[in-house]
Amino acid sequence: MNKQLLCLLFVLTFFTTVFGQTKSTKNLYIEGVVIDKQTREPLSFMNVIIWKTTDGTTTDDKGYFRINDLTPGVYRIQVSGIGYTTWVSPEFMLVNHGERLSVELEENVAQLNQVEVTVSPFRKTAESPLSNKKIGFKEIEQSPGANRDIARVVQSFPGVASTPSGYRNDLIVRGGGPSENRYYLDGIEVPNINHFATQGASGGPVSIINADLVRDIDFYLGAFPSNRGNALSSVMNISLKDGDATHQNQSLVVGSSEIGLTLDGHIGDKVTYQFSARQSYLQLLFKALGLPFLPNFIDSQFKVKYKIDKKNEITLLGLLGIDDMTLNKDTAGFSDDKKYVWSVLPRIKQNTYTLGVNYKHYAGKHVQTYVLSRNSFNNKNLKHLNNDKELPLLINYRSTEAENKFRFENTSSLGQFKLTEGLSYEFAEYFNSTNQFVIENGLPVPIDYSSRLHINKYGLFVSGSYMSLDERFTLSLGLRTDWNDYNKYMKEWYKHLSPRLAFSYKLLENLSFNSSVGRYYQLPSYTVMGYKNQDGLMVNKDNLKMLYNDQIVAGFEYLPNQSLQLSVEGFYKKYGNSLISLIDSIPLFSKGNDYGVFGNEPVMSNGKGRSYGVEVFGRWFGYKRLNMMASYTWVRSENFSPKLDRYIASTWDNRHLFTFTGSVDLPKNWKIGTRFRLIGGAPYTPFDLEESSLKINWDATQRPVLNYAEYNSKRLKTFNQLDLRIDKFFFFRKLMFGVYVDLQNALNTKYRDPDALLSTGIIENPDAPLDQQRYRMKTIRQESGTIVPTLGISLRL
Repeated sequence: MNKQLLCLLFVLTFFTTVFGQTKSTKNLYIEGVVIDKQTREPLSFMNVIIWKTTDGTTTDDKGYFRINDLTPGVYRIQVSGIGYTTWVSPEFMLVNHGERLSVELEENVAQLNQVEVTVSPFRKTAESPLSNKKIGFKEIEQSPGANRDIARVVQSFPGVASTPSGYRNDLIVRGGGPSENRYYLDGIEVPNINHFATQGASGGPVSIINADLVRDIDFYLGAFPSNRGNALSSVMNISLKDGDATHQNQSLVVGSSEIGLTLDGHIGDKVTYQFSARQSYLQLLFKALGLPFLPNFIDSQFKVKYKIDKKNEITLLGLLGIDDMTLNKDTAGFSDDKKYVWSVLPRIKQNTYTLGVNYKHYAGKHVQTYVLSRNSFNNKNLKHLNNDKELPLLINYRSTEAENKFRFENTSSLGQFKLTEGLSYEFAEYFNSTNQFVIENGLPVPIDYSSRLHINKYGLFVSGSYMSLDERFTLSLGLRTDWNDYNKYMKEWYKHLSPRLAFSYKLLENLSFNSSVGRYYQLPSYTVMGYKNQDGLMVNKDNLKMLYNDQIVAGFEYLPNQSLQLSVEGFYKKYGNSLISLIDSIPLFSKGNDYGVFGNEPVMSNGKGRSYGVEVFGRWFGYKRLNMMASYTWVRSENFSPKLDRYIASTWDNRHLFTFTGSVDLPKNWKIGTRFRLIGGAPYTPFDLEESSLKINWDATQRPVLNYAEYNSKRLKTFNQLDLRIDKFFFFRKLMFGVYVDLQNALNTKYRDPDALLSTGIIENPDAPLDQQRYRMKTIRQESGTIVPTLGISLRL
């Protein structure tokens, strides 16, 4: 490993020596047009400056502006004028020519009356005045240890836990499971954003979304807007960049797991586009690390935006992922813990896509949005006895999910009031073919069935908000309902009313109290809804209900200046209609962070749960070349046990989460960053030696059986990890060349997973009846964690 580190440092030094004295002599610029968001007319005499400087200009009579003589780097601009809310742009990078922006300003009565309003990149909305984190370009591109994966980037924020082992990026938000999160790409829902996703839960090892195309992210940990349904723990709104309206650009990125090509530009005056394609070599990295599984993926993404005229625009999006995870055949040097993982993992083949169109019509004070999309997910899991294709199949699982969606919403801005109303419709198709064994009552039971579902889903939503003239007080009320034709319970729209209330009040000019309360519903996964037992009966259909939780969040936010944000929030979530497995009596709430399928089992909708905690968060943003972020979360996540008549810890009960992320921009385009994470030990359930050692059980499943009588009675140790990253950028006349070294787990911290059981293949009692024969078992110490060095290269033309 030391040789690898020396190699990376040598390469970085080589690039610095060769290119370090090269400077760009080309004058760069920022230009654009400022318009009124409602009338779509250009605004003259608006002040446009580089954020946190006095350098800038004003718009002309056509709303046009241009700032010249800029050097390469990352910028924001600030646009202000009498009668309009001051606007601060997301971050963007100037490379080889310039940047063209389209700025839409909202009329503000407070500004007409010359009431001074604080300008900050941490602005919030009336509907979500707290539990909403804005994540910018630099944090996505250059976060240490995240490898430009948006799901790993958000793990630096309060309330977000992660699984230290398994090379996965599951989101565990405020004590909720990985199946409780929803993702939107420019307003179009994307059910799956990960390669090798856990069906029904969405987590995986690497994101499908190419960070090169992302402008910024709104990450909601609570206080969800009423037009975003079917989520219990978080909503992630991902905004994509528009293509370059004046130039044609190309970008090549070589990262730790893939090589990617990005194109962006324009076709005529009204059409812009972005396109990316990536091919992974993650399987080579995993093989070099001696891991038992070898993932390989391809993905592609595009965005085309057509500005029909000043009041109409249409956006077309596409996202594609193709995955193939095989098992490492070179098992000679495997330790026992790697042999165990190799023995239980199936081969996984997946493909997923989302296609969507978003049409916006600006009609004065009203904006209408029409969204039409289709997404599909195809999953295939195969597992042979001893991973030998010549031996019988233990798992033969094939499944397809497809959804056709339509959403309409209208937003009206009426002075100090804003009103949003809309509706949604989905037609979902689901197919499942399952042939495998499960352990029930200590014995293997064959499951062999196929099922099909056709579900019509409906939704209605409305919200209204008020903001005082001086923006000191905001209030928002919202209501949503969702229903479908799956069964009699889910048809009752009036039983799925989802009210929500949020308000904010400034106690001082820079100190505010914020709060929200609401009920949120979520549909069970299709794997649960389409499950059949060994008799071919869809046993879950008669009792399944919509999952829900009631949430209350309250806290304080302190903004002493433009660069610093301090906040403390307390939250409480109470779960109802939670799903309880009839096989192992474990809540599905506590599952979903492993490869394979989540929810393909019989359940009852009679579980209860809760999670609660406190978050402390500080963010120092872009002051004197420093960016820092620190968060601490104390969280409890619990399920109710009818047997014990009390709440007990769920799988997500980490209790303590701490993250520090910091970076400094150095002269000559150097940047150094670090991230430190501390994750409290999670509860776990030990294995049952008696049931696991039965020959008929092991032969049927090739994995040990958990001791459900001791559910989550053990707890792992606290884990910590330090990541380091060094970036260097070289700007030339026609291109930008970047190189970085990223060290994940720089301190080589080891993480102890629960000890596992593995069969030795030796039968201890060969003379006993077949159903009583037992294998001699051995305990496997499972430990993960190693230094993972990465050299990344980016080229932008």
